[in-house]
Amino acid sequence: MRRRTWIWPRYWHTSCAVDTTPDTAGLDHNEIKTQILLAAGKLGSSTDCSIPRLLLQREKGRCRNDSFSPGECSRMVSHFLPNYLGYTDSYAQKAFCGVYSQDGHIFMSACQDQNIRLYDCHSGRFKKFKMVKARDVGWSVLDVAFTPDGSQFLYSSWSDYIHICNIYGDTDTHTALDLSPSNRRFAVFSITVSSDSREILGGANDGCLYVFDREQNTRTLRIDAHEDDVNAVAFADASSNIFFSGGDDALCKVWDRRTLREDNPQTVGVLAGHQDGVTFIDSKNDARYLISNSKDQTIKLWDIRRFSSQEALEASRRAVTQQNWDYRWQQVPKRALRKQSLPGDSSLMTYRGHGVLHTLIRCRFSPAFSTGQQYIYTGCCSGKVIVYDLLTGKIVKKLTNHKACVRDVSWHPYEEKIVSSSWDGFLRLWEYRQAEYYEDDLRDPAPGEARATRATRTDTSSSS
Repeated sequence: MRRRTWIWPRYWHTSCAVDTTPDTAGLDHNEIKTQILLAAGKLGSSTDCSIPRLLLQREKGRCRNDSFSPGECSRMVSHFLPNYLGYTDSYAQKAFCGVYSQDGHIFMSACQDQNIRLYDCHSGRFKKFKMVKARDVGWSVLDVAFTPDGSQFLYSSWSDYIHICNIYGDTDTHTALDLSPSNRRFAVFSITVSSDSREILGGANDGCLYVFDREQNTRTLRIDAHEDDVNAVAFADASSNIFFSGGDDALCKVWDRRTLREDNPQTVGVLAGHQDGVTFIDSKNDARYLISNSKDQTIKLWDIRRFSSQEALEASRRAVTQQNWDYRWQQVPKRALRKQSLPGDSSLMTYRGHGVLHTLIRCRFSPAFSTGQQYIYTGCCSGKVIVYDLLTGKIVKKLTNHKACVRDVSWHPYEEKIVSSSWDGFLRLWEYRQAEYYEDDLRDPAPGEARATRATRTDTSSSS
């Protein structure tokens, strides 16, 4: 197949306003700071976090059980953030979605060509092993999700149906799950699956949340949730009792599945502070914290114990009604790039330095196992992957190679690898590589010299 040549509009690479002095006041007085410092091995420790120092501490017997703690391991990983393009796959059309399974064994990609591709990621591999042709697709596949056991995947589009397919087995299954919407033109922008795989949660363009019960094989709930499109849904933790939703009304809402009624839906609480639509939500999976990406060009960190006041809700509503530009094809107005907070904004932290244009760009917490969730990473309309330090709000890494918007990003749950999915039709896998080759790495140095030399060079090469 001949590759299509994309011609991008002049405004595609929009400059992103970087916040050089992030306001950390809200976060500094919240317990998440202690949690992250502990998980990242930085709580009460020396400012010298070099690998030679950590190795010296271990050799002196100052590590518990003579081995590194999970926090110390996360601290070492911070020296090896992905910085090198290790693998590329190209498609004939825009890549919309890309996500790792929970165990990291499979990567799934969805493209505007209506193909869903599955890659084998065992033992460091990244090899395509299956391709499924999506059905009943309008415009593109909009979202994908794995079942928790990794045996099946789901996808949604401009369609009345969510589809579910098996990954393994001699016989392929491809089942359509009817959501029975009332709108003629209907799309599910975001989907997720409960931890027991029984319920599927979706957010749609009619402002409603949909719950489909797989055991009953029917839609069990349709909740009038937002005043505009619901762009994002996410469960708060593994219990799947609490979940979040975000929409074009700029609000994030918290719901309790156990008390939810279709005839009288009541939120647990509302989080207001964004000035434009929410494009994505990611949970920290602790039933407490979440992040949201927005068309106001910011990511916000929230604590669901701090809900917003009526003043904040009204301020957010006014801000949305005053928006007179369309992020799909217009540049960001200068006023939208100003650093300003709405009255009553209850978010803990705001992250600026990436651009949200053209599509529902995703942001996520970095993995708990390898990084202690000390980072937030996101796609960007300028073709970059941006990695923020969660506690400082500063950018610690920019991965630049795409020629168009990066819509989705996914960090391997156990390895230092990030995959970016872009509208330039490329899927790129980023990993860590030492920036330069040194001849003295091959010689036999004096005792203790090898560790210090290599670690120092690695530390230098991993800086942004």
